Amino acid sequence: MNLIRPEITEERLEEIRCVIKENPEWNRTKISKHICKIWQWQSPTGQLKDISCRDMLRKLDKEGKISLPAPMRPPRPIGCPSIIRHIEHDTTPIVKSLSEVRPLYIENVNSREKLAIFKSCIDLYHYLGFDRTVGENMKYMVYSRDGKLLSCLLFGSAAWSCRERDEFIGWDKTQRARGLINMTNNTRFLIPQWIRVPHLASHILALIARQISNDWEIKYGHPVCCLETFIENARFVGTCYKAANWIRVGSTTGLGRNGGHKHAILPIKDIYLYPLVKDFRSALTCDNYFSLLRGEVSYEN
Repeated sequence: MNLIRPEITEERLEEIRCVIKENPEWNRTKISKHICKIWQWQSPTGQLKDISCRDMLRKLDKEGKISLPAPMRPPRPIGCPSIIRHIEHDTTPIVKSLSEVRPLYIENVNSREKLAIFKSCIDLYHYLGFDRTVGENMKYMVYSRDGKLLSCLLFGSAAWSCRERDEFIGWDKTQRARGLINMTNNTRFLIPQWIRVPHLASHILALIARQISNDWEIKYGHPVCCLETFIENARFVGTCYKAANWIRVGSTTGLGRNGGHKHAILPIKDIYLYPLVKDFRSALTCDNYFSLLRGEVSYEN
């Protein structure tokens, strides 16, 4: 079983080319699933990582290293958002104390109907809108005790590279590639503007932190041991994350993934982490993280 993206060597490139050449009738999905099988690229639950594989194949095709068959559907133009059906929603103001809406009910979004509502709310009311999710992710909808929707949260893949975060954890490149699967990024946190409940946001973050690792293991076959988020400091000051005891570990440079710029071309973001286990650094740098958490092996610094 291989949890992380395999290194693309010339040997693996030739293997991909042979699969394409020997199966001219196969579409991109079938090719990616076959590649996942022969490379044993799958999640701990045995699910093929074919979406990640397809993204990798598209990139190799764009670079001219392989030649994929034409897509069955035209790709969405860059910058053109996907069409999300907006669903009418009750926007009656909720102005209450936290005690008046507790206990909260946290729902893991896993039905088509709830997913449509989730996407609609994020797209309508979050300043970043809703974009597709790639790879492992968790979607939550949070309700008051009387069933009113209060919040939506999306957790997805951790950022591939972030200097100040990586230095705080103590990762080298090899450890980071291996350990990223054990982190998740809170990419969206929405409390619509008609919800005015003091301390609600930090309370939700605390509740999610208690259950997300278990939810992740049920869904994907492995836990997570650290949460991260990136906050545009020109827009927000991260009050709710600070109140929920997230740790600010630095800021991004705004130079973009590939660098090569003297001045920031992207919004500067503050980097926050929330460890879910006491020895999160050991867990993120340990070869046998799953066994470590289950007590099957010991780890010594």
